[in-house]
Amino acid sequence: MLRVYNTLTRKIEEFQTLEPGVVKMYVCGVTVYNDAHVGHAMSALVFDIIRRYLEFRGYKVKHVMNFTDVDDKIIARANALGEDPFALAQRYIDDYRQNLLDLNILPATSTPRATQTMKEIIAMVQGLIEKGYAYPAPNGDVYFRVTKDNDYGKLSSRKLDEMQAGARIEVEEAKEHPMDFALWKAVKPGEPFWESPWGRGRPGWHIECSAMNLAELGEQIDIHGGGNDLIFPHHENEIAQSESYTGKPFARYWMHNGMLQLGGEKMSKSLGNIVSIKEFLSKRDADVMRMLVLNGTYRAPLLFNDETLDAAQKNVERLKSGLRAGRAAEGTSGLNPEAIQLLADASAAARANFTEAMDNDFNTAGAVAALFELVKAINTARDNGAADAQLLPAQNMLRTLTGVLGLRLQDKKGSADADPFINLLVEVRTEARRQKQWAMSDLIRDRLKELGVTIEDSKDGTTWRWG
Repeated sequence: MLRVYNTLTRKIEEFQTLEPGVVKMYVCGVTVYNDAHVGHAMSALVFDIIRRYLEFRGYKVKHVMNFTDVDDKIIARANALGEDPFALAQRYIDDYRQNLLDLNILPATSTPRATQTMKEIIAMVQGLIEKGYAYPAPNGDVYFRVTKDNDYGKLSSRKLDEMQAGARIEVEEAKEHPMDFALWKAVKPGEPFWESPWGRGRPGWHIECSAMNLAELGEQIDIHGGGNDLIFPHHENEIAQSESYTGKPFARYWMHNGMLQLGGEKMSKSLGNIVSIKEFLSKRDADVMRMLVLNGTYRAPLLFNDETLDAAQKNVERLKSGLRAGRAAEGTSGLNPEAIQLLADASAAARANFTEAMDNDFNTAGAVAALFELVKAINTARDNGAADAQLLPAQNMLRTLTGVLGLRLQDKKGSADADPFINLLVEVRTEARRQKQWAMSDLIRDRLKELGVTIEDSKDGTTWRWG
């Protein structure tokens, strides 16, 4: 039985959906005002892996990921660049979609945008006013009345009186309570705006997600996801708005990924310590970023540096080794029946152990460990002279399970014209090894490695491959 950690209850719970066989999952996307960074990639990868596994378990997943395309940051950056804010947002949306494709992240079922959900946003704000949960202020803003919501703070385990002590009201705000938050913001000079019953303005950040969620998935969903930096105030305010508006529990399971850390600090644009997804992919394969996430625990912080990336790279290469061809000599039968059965048993055990790990709150590190055991069995069989056909069932299992995790395991491809020259260098290296010219042998190996060619020595000779 699949079990997941629920931020709302602080417990690991048995996973049960509202509708049998269907998962409604909403994951907060990005605010599109700059290049997306690898911190965004981590969150997207976590929920892509979760989605892929749910589908592997037989669920139909309705996955919604929003774009916040009207926001203070977007407006500020557009003004700084002298660009139309809507054009800027569209440019970064297009870039982010490409980032996700490059990272092998499945496209969401739906990708709503705040600017295309304005009718629903205004209707939701009006409904909250009519129910007494919100109020128009004299300055044209509309605020949510937190004192009306008796369990405000339940997601973040905060008490309203404690939050009030550290809150302050800006000069231009007209709140009843310091913790009241804006559902609608009156227009300021130079800002885009929409007409509303309370005057020209634009939505607050929190109401956008509540309205998009309601429009795409209905009043109740199974999973609401995002980074743990969104627990307060964003997700807390989403709960307050949505449940006050519908009178129903909003999400069954709140799931949050930990933050990517660079040098011990959270990676963010405000700290200026970001590595863009484009920059990362110009230097490393997408599988390396995915393996970095898989190596950890999705709820914990994740360290991003050369050491952890190199370890992830080695793990990817280790998995790839299980997909190489057999070594049975021409005219030989390969493995005996007992060895074939051992490989089949290893394949079945890998699937069982993989599923057991993933069922335990998506324990990807445990799942990868199960795959390594399968790779070990495949490589042992190959070293013992397995034929391609004898390896194929176990390799297909490896491909299936790594595919569930979203790993592509593709070798780099060189030009076919280069193959004869690489073969010649391998022959020269083999002769150098025969003559015990180890320095020359290592030099050829290392230079080929820089070009993306991996040399492998065994008792049967030397082989090479791209990657």
